[in-house]
Amino acid sequence: MAKIIKTCFDRRPPPKSLPERLALVKDARWGVDDLTSVRFLDGDPSLQQKVERFAMEWTQHAAVNLVFGNAANAAIRVSFTPGGSWSNIGTDCRRVPDPQPTMNYGWLTPESPDEEIARVVLHEFGHALGCIHEHQNPAGGIRWNKEVVYASYAGSPNFWTREQVDHNIFATYDEDVTSHTAVDPQSIMMYPIPPEFTEDRFSVGLNTTLSATDKAFIRQLYPPQG
Repeated sequence: MAKIIKTCFDRRPPPKSLPERLALVKDARWGVDDLTSVRFLDGDPSLQQKVERFAMEWTQHAAVNLVFGNAANAAIRVSFTPGGSWSNIGTDCRRVPDPQPTMNYGWLTPESPDEEIARVVLHEFGHALGCIHEHQNPAGGIRWNKEVVYASYAGSPNFWTREQVDHNIFATYDEDVTSHTAVDPQSIMMYPIPPEFTEDRFSVGLNTTLSATDKAFIRQLYPPQG
């Protein structure tokens, strides 16, 4: 049985279809003039600093204004409540009443290795900019060995039901609600996929940095102004 790492779960139900590309939900993209404020609701100050440092890497490749501070009306509100890690998709966070969190890091601690913190933070802030999970991209085509996937995710550390696996793994978004590239196995938004999860032994390792496609795609969606 494949060893499963902790993975984030999707806060937005993917519309319909089933059978992957780097993709962004069109109606969740931030506007050119948006100041996207970020406020920590709790957590160790040293861990907060690392989250801010790694999150800001996205702004090196996109015209996005992430502003960390104590703004009372912050759009992105970050918690470290033990449990799962997740983020609302893009501007969906505006629908979440304050002071509820719009992003959570359920297993990160000040003792977590920097590589793990960077991996999780880059992934969740990818969601916060509007990106969906890469394996749920409408470009599709992963030939899942579904019973193996169900059995693996049913155990530690995720303990997902079959319905949660359907939602977080197999469901894909529709073409008309996304902007996307070709499938990028190196994307920070891609789950690790062991070869036994697929009928043709397609696999993906544990991605810990932004891929070249991640950088090019987010630059295209949030192009430099002026």
